[in-house]
Amino acid sequence: MAEREALFGTDLRLLPDLGLRHSDRDGGHDLTTIHRPPRDGRDLDTVTGSDNLIQALVLRLLTPVGELAPLGHPDYGSRLSELVGERNTETTRNRAKLFVLQALQAEPRVERVLSARVVQADRSQIDIHVTLLAIEGVTPLNLVVPFSLAGGPGP
Repeated sequence: MAEREALFGTDLRLLPDLGLRHSDRDGGHDLTTIHRPPRDGRDLDTVTGSDNLIQALVLRLLTPVGELAPLGHPDYGSRLSELVGERNTETTRNRAKLFVLQALQAEPRVERVLSARVVQADRSQIDIHVTLLAIEGVTPLNLVVPFSLAGGPGP
């Protein structure tokens, strides 16, 4: 376990629920905190190892390409934002799958995508289901990322 923690590192927890059955990337609440005994204080929470990789992948998928260009990362993100305003059709879901695969291909910690499915969750939301193998990984990682075609956070 320590090897995976070292491989994928530690970062601040930005997503309270990595299971993401709903979109919890709520503006203005980008950092989570935890209770730190014995002084009854609060501190910033961290995410480590495979959970850090999952958080990084979700954030990559939800960040429009070019948004971090001023910070020196012009290719970071995905093209999913291009689908906002589109109807939830098979063509739109196929484009979403393509954009997801392109974004994951750019992530150096992903060795191979085992499966990627985009399904209609409701009239204006798609759910992106990905199973992948991380570098030096033997156990596949699963993520489900909701994406609203109406814009803004999902339900």
